[in-house]
Amino acid sequence: MKNWVVNNKWIIAGIIMGAVGGYLYWQQKGCAGGTCPITSSWHNSTAYGALMGGLLFSIFKK
Repeated sequence: MKNWVVNNKWIIAGIIMGAVGGYLYWQQKGCAGGTCPITSSWHNSTAYGALMGGLLFSIFKK
């Protein structure tokens, strides 16, 4: 288990940072009307941020 965490530390960091960023984006600028599919709820915004953060930071994996 520890070996897996060490091998994927950049992806894990990206997921955490993306989730925090997605939540903060929803909190500060979220769509109040409910018509925006990503930013209408904190669940969607956080999950999308985590996905994008994980994908972005995966380019740093050796």
